This record gives sequence, structure tokens and C-alpha cells, in this order.
Amino acid sequence: MSGLTVTDLHAQHGKASVLTGLDLTVGGGELAAVLGPSGCGKSTLLRIVAGFHAAASGTVAVGGRVLDDGRSRVRAEQRRIGYVPQDGALFPHLTAAGNIGFGLPRAERKARVAELLELVGLGGLGDRHPHQLSGGQQQRVALARALAPRPDLLLLDEPFSALDAQLRIELRAEVAAALRSAGATAVLVTHDVDEALAFADVVAVMRDGRITQADAPDTLFHRPVDTHVARALGEANLLAATFADGEARTALGTLPLTEPQTPSGSGTVLLRPRQLRLGDEGVHATVTAVHFRGHDHRVELDLVADGGRRERLVAYTDTAPPGPGSSVGVTVVGAAHALTPAGEAAARPEAETATVPERTVAEAH
Repeated sequence: MSGLTVTDLHAQHGKASVLTGLDLTVGGGELAAVLGPSGCGKSTLLRIVAGFHAAASGTVAVGGRVLDDGRSRVRAEQRRIGYVPQDGALFPHLTAAGNIGFGLPRAERKARVAELLELVGLGGLGDRHPHQLSGGQQQRVALARALAPRPDLLLLDEPFSALDAQLRIELRAEVAAALRSAGATAVLVTHDVDEALAFADVVAVMRDGRITQADAPDTLFHRPVDTHVARALGEANLLAATFADGEARTALGTLPLTEPQTPSGSGTVLLRPRQLRLGDEGVHATVTAVHFRGHDHRVELDLVADGGRRERLVAYTDTAPPGPGSSVGVTVVGAAHALTPAGEAAARPEAETATVPERTVAEAH
């Protein structure tokens, strides 16, 4: 199992800089997801690793073998890297078995194709052509074709984006299971938060051509390094805080911190919407909006803190909350996470909360 190491990678499109000193490490056998909005450079990163685009400087290595150092490049077909594009790009005139076995030595083709059809859950469907398969089945064939030559690394370029929501959830779980079963090292690029958190062992958040933070999904979600990562992983309540003795004094009271060694001073803390509990007790806030989402309610709150400062909060609750205009008590479950060091709080806009579109919210958390 070969790992991927990207060091101080710079890349351009014409005269425009796209990657600006990017670093990324993926261990052998790990599934990684690179998460970021359109235009942040994640597809360019994948294309450089695959050999489709040249690096301006920096190093790309797989299994310790340098593939691109900004001066010399290994040709794409010699890199032992599998690539699954967004649309699968199957050969329409070949069967599923023919697509998977394309390019394999004749002596091992039959056994390897049969093995991979079973791995991706398509046993018995090898004789079907792409037009006879569903979208999800076609992506399974594309995955099997990429795995067929036993690549050192597999790259997945938003391969589930064209599928409907439920199929996307089911297929990403099946693909992750198949890759783990095969012991593959893989990198998925996506702008979908739920997809990244559910698929990967390591999630790397990308912004403006760099990796801001790469960590295990749970760590990244609950202990982001800054407000950008906090927002990138879902809706975030960001409250002004004063730190002292391993605690944070906030408009919701004095809260324990995830890392008690946080220095004294002022800053910002993160609370996820699921950490807020609504009831009769706690600090009272006014309900400004309620959105029923089937599995829960999303509640927007307005809290007036000491000194007249307003904090806009978001809570998720499984039970029906009081309606807009009602007063409700808010308590906190768990620890707050300090995001901003002392002295940086001045840059925080008044009454700041994340405004992540609901479709990107990591609701499972």
C-alpha cells in the first residue's frame, strides 16, 4: 500500500496562481477527502497527481517515488494511478466486463474481472452494456475499471455528484467499503460536507490553493483550527469569549473548553447546533425562525448578551420547539472549542454566526 505525499506544491493556469504551497499526506491504505468550494484548486490538485497538469514547483510522490517536482514529470500512464471521473467515462460499445478488463493482460483478465465485479456488487452483470446499467451501476463499473490494474493510488473526482441524493448516500458507503476491502489508498475531491465526513479516514479542508487543516473527520468537525474550517464543516455558532483558568466566559455562561490549556485573553469559541439544548432552564433567547426538516427542527435564536451585544444562534432539536417570538432557555452540552487566539477577536464581525447553506450541513453530527 503506497501513500501520497504532496509538499509545497505550486501550480498555475496561465499566469493565474491556483495552488500556493499546498501540503498533503495520505497514508498507505487510507481514504482521504479533499473538501472545498468550486475554484479553490482541488480539481487542479487531482490533475497534477494524476499527471494531467504540470506543477510549477513542489513535489508529488507516491510510495516514495517522485512523480513531479516542477522540473521533471513521470508520464500519466506510467504513474500507476487510477482515476475515476465525474461521469465514469465508460466505453459504450464494451460490456461491463469489457470495460473492467480493458488493458489487462489476457492471461489474468477473466479472473480479475470476476473478482472486481463481486467486489463492487455487480456479480452476474458483466455482460451488460453501459446503457443497460443504472447510473450507480455505471459508477461501480468505473471504480472496478480503475482498480483493475492494482494502482498504487486511486483518485476520485466527485464521482457521485450526478446521482440522486439517496443513491449518492448508498453508493459512497459501498465504494468506501469496497476500497477498504481492496486495501486501496484513495483521494476523493468533493464540495459535499456529508460525503467527505462519511467517506474518508482523513479530511483535508482546502482554501485558496492551500490545505487549511487535515485531520480525522470527528476531530476536524469538533476541533477546527479556525473559523474557516469551522464553517466549512457545517453550521457553527461562533461566540465572543474571554478565556481564563481553562474556561470560556460567553453569553451562554461559563463553559469548559476542549483544550483547557488555551491561553488567557479574548477570542471566539465554537458550539455546534447539536450542542444547544432548548427548554425552561439556561440563558433565555428569542426564537426568530423554525424550519422543520423531517428528521429534526432547525431553530434560529436571538440572544442579547451583557452590554447589549447580540448573538445569533442556531440549534437543532428533535422535538417541536416554541414558535417565532417565544422566549426559550438555552443550555450547552459538552465543551466549547476555542478558535481565535487573544488579540484576533477584533477581526470578528459583530454577532457572527456561520451561514452555511443547509444542503452542505453535516447533519449526521
